Amino acid sequence: MRPNILHLFTDMQRFDTIHALGNPVIRTPNLDRLCSEGVAFTQAFSPSPVCISARCSMITGQYPMHTGCYENTLMPVDGRTTFMGELHDHGYDTHGIGKCHFTPDRFALRGFDAREVQEEGAESIENLDRHHYLQYLRDRSYTHISEPHGIRGEMYYIPQPSQLPQEDHPTTWVGDRTIEFLGQEHVQPWYLFSSFIHPHPPFTPPVPWHKLYRSAQMPDPDTPEDSEELLTFVNRIQNRYKYGDQGANRYLIRSMKAYYYACISYVDYQIGRILQTLESSGQLDSTLILFSSDHGELLGDYHSFGKRSMHDASSRIPMILQYPGRFEGGRTCDTPVSLVDIAPTFLAAAGCDERSVSTHPLDGKDMYKILTGEETRETVFSQLSYECVMAERGINPAQRHVLQAPDAHAHLSTYMAVTREWKYIYSAADDKEFLFDRRKDPKEHRNLAEVELCQDVKHTMKRRLTAHLTEGGETYGLTGTGEWKSFPKLEINSDPYAGLLIQDDYTPWADMSLPKEYGD
Repeated sequence: MRPNILHLFTDMQRFDTIHALGNPVIRTPNLDRLCSEGVAFTQAFSPSPVCISARCSMITGQYPMHTGCYENTLMPVDGRTTFMGELHDHGYDTHGIGKCHFTPDRFALRGFDAREVQEEGAESIENLDRHHYLQYLRDRSYTHISEPHGIRGEMYYIPQPSQLPQEDHPTTWVGDRTIEFLGQEHVQPWYLFSSFIHPHPPFTPPVPWHKLYRSAQMPDPDTPEDSEELLTFVNRIQNRYKYGDQGANRYLIRSMKAYYYACISYVDYQIGRILQTLESSGQLDSTLILFSSDHGELLGDYHSFGKRSMHDASSRIPMILQYPGRFEGGRTCDTPVSLVDIAPTFLAAAGCDERSVSTHPLDGKDMYKILTGEETRETVFSQLSYECVMAERGINPAQRHVLQAPDAHAHLSTYMAVTREWKYIYSAADDKEFLFDRRKDPKEHRNLAEVELCQDVKHTMKRRLTAHLTEGGETYGLTGTGEWKSFPKLEINSDPYAGLLIQDDYTPWADMSLPKEYGD
């Protein structure tokens, strides 16, 4: 019998935010339940630590070198099959609820039979009927709220209680719509993608969840003395546009963490409601459940904020699977896995050929075979190319010409190879290597790339990464002999006001005009 598949997904959730997996502060009883009944893959990584690129790799089962999507840019529009499309072709009812972050068409199906859309930002009032959550808010007379997912721009990293009551919060809506879908009668197996926008900033839990954690009791960020040497150009420019490079306020960072944790706990509460629905409807034992996230959040670690970093805080993600007879027993697995492994895992469980979809071979492996040892896996990879509008605004003006160069994509790339024991990173924008001993230095405080005793392992990891890129045709940043192509080091704009983030994405009904005497 083919299982139903429930795919629970969050945005920007760090790997270390589950109580059962070692976080003594956060409360996640329902994710703890999945850990106790299923399998937690404790060394899971994003193939690209940024939203759209990570999701593109997940749905296609391919690394960015094959999708061509390395940032919050365009997903391929060449008709390639997603795993949802493959499941549909094999008789599954495929349904999406919440955030998909598809580009260039945010309303595209990409293999779903139907979607219930909840995305940040909006468009014209004419498209309101396609924004299902916004339509729900309008029908409930919330037209006084201009930014239902939290106030962005200057407030992007300022913790803030949601303007919406708990019953109408965006996280509740995804939970409610999921429960509604599970209560329907289905004549064929289903795949359901339930995707929560939280804990992505702004950190906006509903009342009273904003008081679940108190800032004075939250742990400080991890800030080693030489944090600056552990950052890359991408981190520095991101800190600038997220208003995070002009000095740290530890009280504020603790409050950010408190609200970030509250957002995760509120998602966990919805997951509990969903599990209860599966149980009471008799569907739990016939449903493969997977919980994961697209990437993490630095949250003040290394005096840095956001994503786009290959440090664990940003690139490492939770990955929990539960299904009787396949993923069970409260086990953990420390073999490295990736979001690219989700496609072959789902297809194998559904009785499809897990090695490919109809348009391309898959880069990932079935995680059940990894768990049982039928498939071996030593290394997973990640790549980000900082090709976005914020690069142009924040880079040193004297260097902006590099953004139009034919090799700009490679110049702006950061690459990673990671095993259980070691992590190797190369930042082309800094022309700098990083090497971390993950067993002896799990917090990644010491870059060993120039340590004489570590040269053999550095070269092994480097060769593994460059061979992976060469095999995939990602050779823009390599010389003919497989060495890193040396680019000029990039610098951010010295003007502290250059490139600050403004995201004034208001609901279509919002009237943001002021009385004429107050101005422009």
